[in-house]
Amino acid sequence: MKHLKGIILIVTGAMLWGTTGPLTEWLLKHSGMTVNFLLTVRLLVAGIAILGFLQLTKKPVLEVWKTKYWGRQLVIYSIAGMLGLQYSFTITIQESNAVFATLLQFLGPLFIVAFTSIKVRMWAPRYQVIGIIGTLVGLFFLLTNARFDELLVSKEALFWGLILGITFAIYTLYPVHLMSEWGVLLVVGWGMLIGGIVLGMGTFIWQSEEWILLADMKIFLILASIIFFSTIAFVLFLSSMKYISPVLTSILSTMEPLTAMVISVVVFSTSFGFWQVIGIFLMLTCVTWISVASEKAEKYNQTDS
Repeated sequence: MKHLKGIILIVTGAMLWGTTGPLTEWLLKHSGMTVNFLLTVRLLVAGIAILGFLQLTKKPVLEVWKTKYWGRQLVIYSIAGMLGLQYSFTITIQESNAVFATLLQFLGPLFIVAFTSIKVRMWAPRYQVIGIIGTLVGLFFLLTNARFDELLVSKEALFWGLILGITFAIYTLYPVHLMSEWGVLLVVGWGMLIGGIVLGMGTFIWQSEEWILLADMKIFLILASIIFFSTIAFVLFLSSMKYISPVLTSILSTMEPLTAMVISVVVFSTSFGFWQVIGIFLMLTCVTWISVASEKAEKYNQTDS
């Protein structure tokens, strides 16, 4: 029963997160709202909501700031990890579309493999190399529809997509000790709040003329949905880890880009060529395989030792 509960949690969370991409794309391309304004409001509201929830449940929200070491770690994570990931993800949507951005975020494990190999000064295992090559072939199909003379996204989208992969690796690897010491929700809540404050102060959010856009009920509801879905999705994702293995979590997380693709096609009439669809499924298969094989190799090494 707990296994089924975990599956329901991760699938629901992945689908909710996949939904935020197309909604964000609509806001950026049809409402006149900028990346800076949308992201500042999203981070501030989500951060306050998470920390407020923790405060209501009697968690020591301010305790992390009593030690300079942890406070410094949290600030670095908030800016380089949380804000970096969210900003590059949102601007990649603006420069391309939700499916492209979601898939590049899903490619995070490739950058983590590369970073780990450089750190330990060893080549990645053969299965990881094969998985990376397969993923890059899929990415080529997605970007070109198998035509060597045509690139279907802008150079700006490729640049921010690369930054997205790098910041995903930072977001995943850097806060491991922080989260084990203080809990995931606390770290993420502060990360969102600090990221929102930094971005808001840097863009003088209080002087923005975009506040008037929130008077439009349609725009307000879509923005509220993005904030709600993304926050709940993260909580569901974390909760699922108590009941199912990381391998199954990785496999079921493919629902995220698939949901973004279905919504983009059905609701927003986004079209994909035959080879682009092949590329998407090849990317998802290879990234999932890397995650599954890495988990099995880790368990084997632990057993062998």
